[in-house]
Amino acid sequence: MNAGVAGDLARTGRGRARRAANGSAAEAAARAGLAARGVIYLLVGILALQIAFGGGNRQADRGGALAELSDRPFGAVLLWALGAGLVGMALWRLSEAAFGVTGKDGHKAKKRLPAAARCVFYAFVAYSVLAFAAGAGGGGSSDRQSRDVTARVMEMPAGRWLVGAAGVAIVVAGVVIGVQALRRTYRKKMKLGGLNPRARLLVDVTGVGGGTARGIVFAAAGAFAVRAAVAYEPDRAKGLDDTLRSFVGTPLGPWLLALVAAGLVLFGVFSFVLARRRRV
Repeated sequence: MNAGVAGDLARTGRGRARRAANGSAAEAAARAGLAARGVIYLLVGILALQIAFGGGNRQADRGGALAELSDRPFGAVLLWALGAGLVGMALWRLSEAAFGVTGKDGHKAKKRLPAAARCVFYAFVAYSVLAFAAGAGGGGSSDRQSRDVTARVMEMPAGRWLVGAAGVAIVVAGVVIGVQALRRTYRKKMKLGGLNPRARLLVDVTGVGGGTARGIVFAAAGAFAVRAAVAYEPDRAKGLDDTLRSFVGTPLGPWLLALVAAGLVLFGVFSFVLARRRRV
């Protein structure tokens, strides 16, 4: 074998090893991120259930979840681990945006652009969690943040239209999330081979119930943003906590909140299932 051929084989081998290492790192980051997301949804769902049944003194949002976690034994360690997991989620989405998403048409812009948006979102969430863990805030009320951001945007030229457009986009996203959950499209992204019927039932109960509840919350939050834009009143925009509490004002009262909250708990469990079974 001549030196040129040997050099080509060596470079090919190094390239494959590098891709394998990058793939392993992306997979580890994705699974850690999905587990971290599961913790947040699980805690938010539990806090919302407490509100539905007349208990609980914390807001049912990320800030409330972080405060709840910080009160647990080894709370500081758990917060840092949660933040690290969310950093992993952001890095995974960044790799999808840069190199393509797993599955059909994964290299097309229609798949990579949403991954980039998710990267930005989870980077912000990771920053807020790590800031909270470091004692520098980051766990503030989602309701206040939502009103403040809405007010600032409305002060911009065409700000009212921007808020309305964002609200419509969130409503559409919520509907899509809910429909995809009901259609069980998540199965396409999961490794379900070898699961027994009971395990498959768990996947579908958590995937359908959790995804539908998540979609309802998104759609409701978007609707409040649209209402704020139409009325030109930033205070009508609602964060996660106020959106969840608004369900109490419906004809079903606290029971609707309890149902949606239970769905968020299911989505937390579903995220744990994804952490183990999702194709990355």
